[in-house]
Amino acid sequence: MKKILTIAALFAAILTSNSQALGYQDLGLLFSQDDNNGSARFTAMSGAFGALGGDVSSININPAGLSVFKNSVFVGTFNSRNTDITSNYYGNSRTTQDQFINLSHAGAVLVFDSAHSKEWSKFAIGFNYRITKDFNENFTAEGNSGIATFTEYPLDNNTPTIVYDTADGQRFTNTNSGEISELNIGFSSVHLNKLHIGLGLNFYDLNFSQQSSLTEFNSDSNGNELDANLYQENFTTGTGFSLNAGFIYKAHPNFRFGLAYQTPTWFTEIIEDTNILNNDGFYGDTEIIVSNDNLIYDNTSGGYFPSQQLIYRLKTPSKLTASAAFIFGKNGLLSLDYTNKSYSNTKLSGADFSIENESFQNNFKNTNNFNVGTEWRFDRLSVRGGYKYEESPYNNAIDSNDLEGYSLGAGYNFGNFKLDFSYSDNNKTSAYNMYPGFNVNTTNLALDNRVFTASVTLGL
Repeated sequence: MKKILTIAALFAAILTSNSQALGYQDLGLLFSQDDNNGSARFTAMSGAFGALGGDVSSININPAGLSVFKNSVFVGTFNSRNTDITSNYYGNSRTTQDQFINLSHAGAVLVFDSAHSKEWSKFAIGFNYRITKDFNENFTAEGNSGIATFTEYPLDNNTPTIVYDTADGQRFTNTNSGEISELNIGFSSVHLNKLHIGLGLNFYDLNFSQQSSLTEFNSDSNGNELDANLYQENFTTGTGFSLNAGFIYKAHPNFRFGLAYQTPTWFTEIIEDTNILNNDGFYGDTEIIVSNDNLIYDNTSGGYFPSQQLIYRLKTPSKLTASAAFIFGKNGLLSLDYTNKSYSNTKLSGADFSIENESFQNNFKNTNNFNVGTEWRFDRLSVRGGYKYEESPYNNAIDSNDLEGYSLGAGYNFGNFKLDFSYSDNNKTSAYNMYPGFNVNTTNLALDNRVFTASVTLGL
């Protein structure tokens, strides 16, 4: 056991200080995020359902909303996401565009009348599947920092050896894939038709992979050229669990408020396989070519592809959501959610993550997030809109690191059959460190996500 922990501690240090791949602090943050996927009605109103209920997607916010349903339903949802990522590296800008289509959400609510109690008049059970976090994205960054990090050719027989210390350019490509999927099971009942109380059990399945390739173009004082390529990859799987509970109180026919709490998500076993370990002095698969030698250096020649596995645990932030909703009869509604998320309490364990955990405590904060949604009904037609704001968890974040999003949508009620559509657009900026440990600027990224969602609802 002592040997395993020693290897794990060394591995953690390698990933954070010698790697172009994401470090464990970055992964802890990435695995704590939520895309707020749900039904088209839910996404059209930017997820502001903490005091509303009546939508199966609201289980993950406030399970008390299940008993707002009048009858049993089933909902299935597809979405199409178009993502633009623009990188800016030493004044050079490049945009990567992608489109992804998936079954983002499906759920059902079963409503039962209570025949044994006049005070508790209704009981509901909900089952909800959704993609909590979609990792699929990629970007490319190109430019010239003026700093060469691959300065020697390992097969050089010259005396003295040639030093390729003139940087002619760098290119970095990164591809993330996978998802965190979530299964919610919720229970809710209503007391005297005013107080809705709910409890939810949430189970998570994590699948994530990252492949990154860093290429440097360097030369020496005589014009000899060196091209180096470092390829790194990691594959991560895990399972997690959390609880949430809440209430909705109808203070007036036109006003209701709610409060909900979700525990941290405990990923009790995360398994990571990676090629980021010392292989002939390089942390990853490395190939180096020089113009003045016919040989190619390759540290994976002969089919030698070393890998390493680490098993660790992660506790993601808890969150508290306070909500209010104004109901204008059968004509429309306005809903507001405020969520506080405790990113400073994120914690990694299972190896020596003292540096990362100290960073969570010192460099991260509790975030203030807002969701506003509205819906207006015209007979069988409903139109919707929403706005959301998610504060960056970093203490030193700039305003553009905060996520802002707008949404709109519409739905038509055919009776026991409903069709709903939504469109949302959200954007933010972030930074990616291609050269941790070196005095090289980060790559600045601007992300723009446009999501079209379609849902079908069937009365049961």
